Amino acid sequence: MSNTILQLTRIVQQVALADTPEAQMSLIVDSISDVAGVDVCSLYRTNDQQDMVLLASHGLKHKGNITISKGKGLVGLVARSRHPVNVADAASHEHYYYLPQTQEEKFVSFCGVPLVMFGKVIGVLVVQSRKEELLSKENEGFLVALASQLALIVSDIPLEAKTEDQNDRHNGVKGAPGISIGQIRLCLTGELNNVPDAKCDDIEDAITKWHGLLEDVKQDIEHEQKALGSDLPDAVAAIFDAYRMLLADHALIDKVVMEIRAGHWLPYALKLAIGHYHDIFHAMEDAYFRARAEDILHLGNKLYNVWRGAKSIDVNHIDGPVVLMGAQVSVSDMASVPDNKLVGIVCYEGSSLSHTSVLANAMGIPAVMGTGTLKSIHDGDTAIIDGNEGQIILHPSSVVATEFKTLIEKEKSLNKQLSLLKELPAQTIDGETIELLTNTGLLADISPGLKSGAQGVGLYRTEIPFMVRDSFPSEDEQVQVYERVLQAYENKPVYMRTLDIGGDKQLPYFPIHHEENPALGWRGIRFTLDNIQLLMTQVRAMIRAAQGHNNLHILLPMVISTGEVTTFIELLDDAINQLIEEGLTIVRPKVGVMVEVPAAISQIPLWAKYIDFISIGSNDLSQYLLALDRNNSRVAGRYDHVHPAVIHEVNRIVKLAKDHNLKVSLCGEMAADPIAVVLLMGMGIKRLSMSAAKLPKIKYLIRCMSLSQSKQVLIAALACDSNIAIRQLVEQKLEDIGFNEYMHSQQG
Repeated sequence: MSNTILQLTRIVQQVALADTPEAQMSLIVDSISDVAGVDVCSLYRTNDQQDMVLLASHGLKHKGNITISKGKGLVGLVARSRHPVNVADAASHEHYYYLPQTQEEKFVSFCGVPLVMFGKVIGVLVVQSRKEELLSKENEGFLVALASQLALIVSDIPLEAKTEDQNDRHNGVKGAPGISIGQIRLCLTGELNNVPDAKCDDIEDAITKWHGLLEDVKQDIEHEQKALGSDLPDAVAAIFDAYRMLLADHALIDKVVMEIRAGHWLPYALKLAIGHYHDIFHAMEDAYFRARAEDILHLGNKLYNVWRGAKSIDVNHIDGPVVLMGAQVSVSDMASVPDNKLVGIVCYEGSSLSHTSVLANAMGIPAVMGTGTLKSIHDGDTAIIDGNEGQIILHPSSVVATEFKTLIEKEKSLNKQLSLLKELPAQTIDGETIELLTNTGLLADISPGLKSGAQGVGLYRTEIPFMVRDSFPSEDEQVQVYERVLQAYENKPVYMRTLDIGGDKQLPYFPIHHEENPALGWRGIRFTLDNIQLLMTQVRAMIRAAQGHNNLHILLPMVISTGEVTTFIELLDDAINQLIEEGLTIVRPKVGVMVEVPAAISQIPLWAKYIDFISIGSNDLSQYLLALDRNNSRVAGRYDHVHPAVIHEVNRIVKLAKDHNLKVSLCGEMAADPIAVVLLMGMGIKRLSMSAAKLPKIKYLIRCMSLSQSKQVLIAALACDSNIAIRQLVEQKLEDIGFNEYMHSQQG
C-alpha cells in the first residue's frame, strides 16, 4: 500500500464530512476494504453491556441485529486484550466464534484492531480475506493508525438507527442558560475567510471605498442597536460600543490600507487585516481573550457582507419561535429577528465567552456554541436548544418535544423562584453569610451581575483596553473604563487585576517572540514589573477612577516571589504620592495577590505583612497542580477541580490565610460548582466569585445547608482518594438536604 499517510488522511476527512451516521459507517468499511485490498471490513461498537454490535460491514451478510457477547470470539479477544489480533486461519484459533448469519465461513484470515477512546475500548475494526495469510505489517499498522483517528467519530455513531432521523442530538459548549424549542433559520452570510485574492486595479479608489465602508457599517450598527429596543441593558449597549471602538481603531484601518497598497483588492486586504488580529488573540491560552478572536471575525464578516450588499436574514416566512443557527451568529443576525420571536442560538464555532454568548446571556436567550458543522438541516426544521447542558436536538419526536415543553415551563418556575433570592443574603441555615461576587472583563458583562444580586466584582480583567488599540491606552482612557465599573458597583468591592499580558497574551503593537513555553514565560506581574512605566500608568488610572467610590481592590497576577510584592508596594506608594501632589484626594486601595501558582502557597506567611487579602485562582491553580491543560481534548477528561490534590492544597491555603489574618476569596469554576462550594464552605471561604448566570443557584445552595454540615462533609472528603469518591460523597449530601430534589422538581 503506497502513500499510507495520504490514504489515512483521505479516509478520515471523507468520513468526518459525511452527512449521516449511515454514510459514515459505509465509508469506513468500503474505503478500508479498497485501500487494504481485503475481502471484508467490519465495524463493531460496544453497547452498555460491553457486547459487540455489528454496525456495518463490507463483505459480510448483516441483516438484522448481530451481536457478539462480551469477551466472546476473536472480536472479544481484541477488545479484552486491547491489542491487535492477526491470524492467517481464524477457524483454527481457540477463540474462534462462528456467526452463521454472516456467511463468514468463506473468509479465512482475520485481523482486528481496537477502537479506543480515553483509555476505553469502544469498538473493534476487523478485516478478513479469502486467502490463508497474515495481514501485512504495513496494512496492520495502517489499521492501527486509522482506528486511532476514527475512534472519536465512531464514538458519536448511534448503535441504533433513528426513525426518520428523529431526536438527532449534538453536544456543544454552554453559551447561555435556558431551554427553548423553535424553527431553524440558517445564517448563511458570506464568510470573509473564503475570499480569494485578486489584483487591485485602482488603489486610491479602493482606499476611498474602504473608508466609506467603515462609515456604512457604523450606520448599520446604529440601526441594529435601535432595532433591539430602546431599553437595552448595559451589557448589550457595551457590545455595540466595542464594535464602534474596533471600527475606529487606527491599527485595523491602517493595516487594510497597507494591504491595498500592496496590491490586494479590498475584500482580501480586509481578510488579511482581520486574520492578523484574529490570530494574535486566537493564539492566547486564556479562554477569555481567545474568545475576542471570535468577535474580530464577526466584525470582519460584517464589513465584508456590507461591502457585497448582502441582505439581512428574513424570518417572515417562519411562524412562531425562531432559532438562529450557523457557523457564527452575529449581532446583526440577532438584531434582524423581533425579540418576541428569537428563542435560541446555535453556533458551530465559538465559545461561552464570545460576544454572541454575552449578548445571549444579557437577553435571556438559550445558546449552544461550538457544536461543529451540522449537516442535513434546513430552514424551518424544528430544534430543541438546551443551554443548561450544552446540547441541541434536531427533528425531535412529538414525545421528546412534549417532554421539553414541560421542562421549559418548570425552568420558568425555577427561575422565578431563584429571582426572589436577589435581595436576600447568601446565608446558611445556621446564620453564616457567604459573599457572592461576579467575574467581568468586558463592559458588556456588568449588568448581568447586578441583576443577579452580585455583591461586587471578584475579578475584573483589565486587559481589553490594551488589546483593542494600536498603542498603549493613555491614563485618561483607562480612567474612563475603570470608572464605569466602579460606579456600577457603588459601595460594593471591585477587585481589579493588574495587566495580565505577555506570554500567550500578545499585544499587536508589543509582540513577544521565541518563548518555548508561554504559560511559564514573560507574563502577569513579571511583564508589568519589567515594563514598570505601563504599570505606573495603570495604577494611577485605577486610583483616579476610584475617587469618590473607595471600592477599589488591586489584585496582582502570577506572583511567585516577595520581591514582586514589595516592588509593587513601592510603586503604589509612589503613585499615591504623585496624585496627592497633583491635588487629588486619595484613599489607599487594598492590595492582594492571586494564588494561582503552587509556589505562592508556602509563601503566604511571608507575604502577610505586605498584603490585605488573597484570591485563589482555581482554574490556573488546578491546572498547574495537576499538570493538565483543560483545553487539550486528550487530557481534559482527567481534569477535575475536586481532585484530592486540589482540595488539600486549597484547604492549606485557607488555613495559612486564617493564621495570618488575611481575607480569602476564590474565583473560577470551583466557585460555581455545587459540589466544590460545599467543600469550600467547610474550609471557611466566605467570598466566592463566579459568572452572573451561576450566582442564583449557588445562593440557593448556601441557604439550604449549615456551615457545620459542610465542615463534616469536608472532613470526610479529605479522606477520599479520588475525585470520583469526593463527588459521590458530596452528591449524597446534596440529596440529603433536598438541594437536588428541589432543582429536579423545578426542572423536570
